[in-house]
Amino acid sequence: MDPVADAFEIYQLSVAFEFPWDYTRALEFALYRTYAVPSIGRLIAETAELTERPQKRYDDTVLLLDTVVEHGFTTEEGRTAIRRVNQMHRSYDISDDDMRYVLSTFVVMPRRWIDAYGWRRLSRHEIVAATEYYRTLGRHMGIPDIPETYEEFESLLDAYEEAHFAWDERSREVSDATLGLVTSWYPRPLAPLLRTATLALLDEALLRAFRYEAPGAATTALVRRAVWTRGRLVRLLPPRRSAHFARQNREVKSYPDGYRPADLGTRPVPGLRGCPVRHRDTSAADGLE
Repeated sequence: MDPVADAFEIYQLSVAFEFPWDYTRALEFALYRTYAVPSIGRLIAETAELTERPQKRYDDTVLLLDTVVEHGFTTEEGRTAIRRVNQMHRSYDISDDDMRYVLSTFVVMPRRWIDAYGWRRLSRHEIVAATEYYRTLGRHMGIPDIPETYEEFESLLDAYEEAHFAWDERSREVSDATLGLVTSWYPRPLAPLLRTATLALLDEALLRAFRYEAPGAATTALVRRAVWTRGRLVRLLPPRRSAHFARQNREVKSYPDGYRPADLGTRPVPGLRGCPVRHRDTSAADGLE
């Protein structure tokens, strides 16, 4: 398979067959680290979606992104999911720089997570395909000046975080709400342990930006070793024979009776309706004009 021409198919195989658990965790951490950029963290705090309705915000984000992974860019379901994402983003004053940075976390963080904790490292074909997948997603979202290679995305991410990671009280509120959501998925007595374990997986730049006290070196090593060991155990399992999409994850709880992509997410503010990217009819190859 060609990593550019067959990027969607390769990425779908990586996400739904090879690394479903790892991609879920990696994309969770990818979105989480964006809160350490104050312009992003403050905006999310102001919407109150994550601080007041964290489970629904999590589910809607996961399901909208998952719809595209499952159905593709040219299907009705995929196009509807992208349109909903664009409608929501259009309601707020988000800079192109922040949008490119968020896109870069989707490209870079899964590779870093899987190389560290997955049952094997990503191949070059998978890295190129994932990069092309998110370049396509970025074009559908109307993001300008998208990096062309994985290495360019990685350089953008590292430079942006070095320049913009900083303490912000509202960002810390969003971070605390996210940690609270993660611990809510498990029995309450485990909450302090799970919070510490999550902090042990964060890098120093994130801990510093949110002003969290880093877990001890022994705790950090133990947690990271445990996640690494999980990957070694997965290596011993037989290949997955059926796709596992994020909508099947136990962490998604808001729609026990099902959902429609068109109904997910928040609604645009009055006067800002529609999708900022003009679309052709649904038979178009790329969906963009």
